[in-house]
Order: sequence, then C-alpha cells, then structure tokens
Amino acid sequence: MFFILSKIGEFFLAPLHVGVFLAAVGVALSFTRFAAKGRIVAALGVATLLLLCFTSLGDLMLYPLENRFPQVAEDAPAPDGIVVLGGAIDENLSRLRGGAAMTEAGERVTAMVELARRYPAAKLLFAGGSGRLFGAAGSEAEIVGRLLPRLGVEPGRIILEDSSRNTWENAVNALALARPAPGERWLLVTSASHMPRSMGIFRRVGFPVVAYPVNYHTGLRLPLGLRSHASDQLKLVDTATHEWVGLVAYRLTGKTDALFPQPRE
Repeated sequence: MFFILSKIGEFFLAPLHVGVFLAAVGVALSFTRFAAKGRIVAALGVATLLLLCFTSLGDLMLYPLENRFPQVAEDAPAPDGIVVLGGAIDENLSRLRGGAAMTEAGERVTAMVELARRYPAAKLLFAGGSGRLFGAAGSEAEIVGRLLPRLGVEPGRIILEDSSRNTWENAVNALALARPAPGERWLLVTSASHMPRSMGIFRRVGFPVVAYPVNYHTGLRLPLGLRSHASDQLKLVDTATHEWVGLVAYRLTGKTDALFPQPRE
C-alpha cells in the first residue's frame, strides 16, 4: 500500500503538474461567474511555472541534499562489500531496444564497475527490481546482471536483488542477502541527492553502511540567478521535490532514523 500511495502522491505533488493544474483550473474558471478568481489562480499557475523553469530553485533545493554526506576519501580502508541501489536502468527501454538503457543515474552502475576493480575482494550487491506502478518489464537487477560481466566483473562476485520496488525494500532485501558480519565495512552507492534518505533507511533496518555518493547535479558552490534551459531546471526541481517529500513521508511512517539524516562520527 505504501508503494502505491507514494506513486499516486508523486504524480499529484510533482511541481510541474501543480503549476499546470493551477493554470488550467484558472483558465477554466475565467469562463464562469468566478472569472476574477480564475484569473488569480491562472496567474499563480503561470508564476509557478516561470519560477520552476527559469530560476535556480532546483539548485537551491538540491544543494543541501547533495552535500549532506561527504565523498569517501581515496585512502579510506577497503570495504568488505558494496551495495548499489537501483534507479540507473530503464527496464522498459532496455527490453524494447535491447542492451542496458541507462537513466541519468547511470553513474551508479559505472561506479560499481570502478569499485569492483579497485577492491577485488569486496562483495558486490545490486538492489533493484522495478519501480513502475504498472507495466513492469523485468527488473533492473536482471539487466545489470547481464551487463556487469561484459564490463569485466566476475559473475561469481555479483549478488542480485531483483524484487524491491523502492528504497525501503532495497534496504530490507539487501540486508537479508548481504548478511553483513559485525565489524564489516560496506559502501552504499546511490545518487548524492538520494543519499540522506537512503542512509536513514539503511540505519533503520540495521544495515551499517558508509555513504558513497555519485551522480551530482550541483557543484561545490551554490549558483544563483536566472536560468535559460527550462527542461533542465524542471528536472532538478522534480528530483529535489521527490527527495524532500520522500524524507518527510519515510520519517512519518517510521522508515528512517531521522527527518534529515546526517553523517555520524
């Protein structure tokens, strides 16, 4: 039920959808006896769309998420295992076109290959089923399981978790498969903006991991001002909104250990 409700909520809370709905409702009302109020609602919708498309709102929302957990130092101890979360593969497009069609989070998989080569003794676990509400076309894990050997990763090292649909299920299922021994050091690889929620969830299920963030959208300094590429800005706002709403929802349902998880000493 949580998975279904989260997908429905994601549709209605998407910032672009909110702006479009407001503009559409406002225009519709302008042809009724509520025309004056309709013009206000329509103007609010247009203002929302302009804010989303041509300002640095997305950068402002993503920056604290992506900088919550630092990158792992080059001289850090070698890990005993590496968990990589799904979200890097478009299962449907991969099925239609063949191969492994990566999303913008494809760096999760490339980082997995890099870490596999750097730490040849580490266990490798990829956690990802399908996050589609309808029409699931296989699992990410299945596709990644075929891809990694072609990239030079020994098949015997790879543990595939192919039934999870969200980050909570990623963590629960990964813990059951990895069975980390006390004192083992495991890295958690996912997008930097997704890391705070992921770390809170893994802590909640009792799987101690070290954050290994990838797939950044913001730089070291926060850029401010107007933007010229509306589609890029919409994507940033959408990604950030997904994570901030997710942090609140997961905290309210007891699925994270904090509202905004932070690094521990």
